[in-house]
Amino acid sequence: MSASDLPSCNDQPSGTHLPPCNDQPPVSALTVDLRDLAAAAHSPVPQAFAADPDLRQILDGQRTSCWTIGGLGLVGFGRAAHVVVTGEDRFTAARDWWDRLTTQLHITDPLNRSATGPVAFGALTFARASTTSSGLVLPELVVGHDDDGAWVTLVSTQPEVQMQDVMAAWTRLVPQLQPVGSRHPDPATAPVAVADPAADRSWCSAVADGVGLISEGKLEKLVLARAVEVRSDAQPLDVPGALRNLAADYSTCWTYSVSVEDHADPSVNRLFGATPERLVRVLDGKLHARVLAGTLDRASVPPGIDPQRWAQQKLLDDPKQRAEHEFAIDSLLGSVSAYTNQVVSSPDPFVLELPNVWHLASDVTAELTPGPDGTVPSALELVEAIHPTAAVCGTPTHAAAEAITQLEGMDRGLYAGPVGWLDSRHNGDFGIALRGGVQRDAHRAELYAGCGVVEASVPAEELAETRAKLRPVLGALGVTPA
Repeated sequence: MSASDLPSCNDQPSGTHLPPCNDQPPVSALTVDLRDLAAAAHSPVPQAFAADPDLRQILDGQRTSCWTIGGLGLVGFGRAAHVVVTGEDRFTAARDWWDRLTTQLHITDPLNRSATGPVAFGALTFARASTTSSGLVLPELVVGHDDDGAWVTLVSTQPEVQMQDVMAAWTRLVPQLQPVGSRHPDPATAPVAVADPAADRSWCSAVADGVGLISEGKLEKLVLARAVEVRSDAQPLDVPGALRNLAADYSTCWTYSVSVEDHADPSVNRLFGATPERLVRVLDGKLHARVLAGTLDRASVPPGIDPQRWAQQKLLDDPKQRAEHEFAIDSLLGSVSAYTNQVVSSPDPFVLELPNVWHLASDVTAELTPGPDGTVPSALELVEAIHPTAAVCGTPTHAAAEAITQLEGMDRGLYAGPVGWLDSRHNGDFGIALRGGVQRDAHRAELYAGCGVVEASVPAEELAETRAKLRPVLGALGVTPA
């Protein structure tokens, strides 16, 4: 196999672009057990980390891709290859590129389980008409950790990769280990959220218009989002630090980060956040999803009331919250029906407790039906089938998407789109890019939050809900309100 057999700048799917033609493509990948790597002579991997590999300790790099939850998951460093896609066929173009690239890689993976071997991190836009870039990134080095252990995968332009190559890449790419925990900038130099009362009023008016569409029978549910700008004039925004804060403080959420485009400045258009909502996971022929719809701000608990009982009453017994949740469940089940003959959902929704809010949640699992060739659908194929769900768009989907375009007045870009990873075996794990934002440059970011609008929605209450949803990432950045 030669490097010319791999996807190149002159041989690529429509609507995509690859790295410049003078970039040498990767041809091999080696996965090693983290304990073996740490035990090797002159290894840069600390024995203490190999014994307790909490990935939150290495979330400190500028060119880091990640998908972690409670110290488990994947953290990628560097960039061996990437593809940028746009438009209606963005999912298909990304999937085709990945399948071709992994088919032609020489992969040595003695562990041979989900997420070992080459892994791509991906982020795709919410809307097909978005002008924002979607795509996949294949990191040079990935550190992974699951319930069965930890590993390291190196992707290389060399035809053969040895243990010493993995150690050299670790030394070059992996930052110094940091203790797990929150850190915040000096309040005197902390970034600020730019207040915009006119934008708040405009958004509340859009919510009222959405309620009107629902009252007229044109929609059943609509999800409307808004953006808040964060600026840091005194010093650059510390997004790596924010990721570590989110991973520590929201350990039951999936902390994510990926830069689809390859900019000299890694801060440009970097997507980051910590989502509580898993869109779809494919693991060994099974589908797993977590549906969230229905939100309650923990700061709104009346004095003297038991918080847990109050949350149960306000979420489980509230017709508005239950209706919003049922729309989201029905949306997911309808999307996956063609891929499975058996779906199991939580018999009743449960209350998911996060530090800032409670959510009404349901877990869904399904046995995927193999195709004629005996293989099950890939994670990215299912992502395309499921997205957008009612939880981030509305019901009916097409009418809600049109209303979003008319009422929001912005391109959501990667916000509320799929974000996650996929491997060469069709496994993968994707969430919805919520509770986060996009860093535009070293000193500026846009953060996003939305809420489900139904006929009983009150604009001022929905605005308050978006503020509650913005608190995690604002706090992680150390933002002082303007």
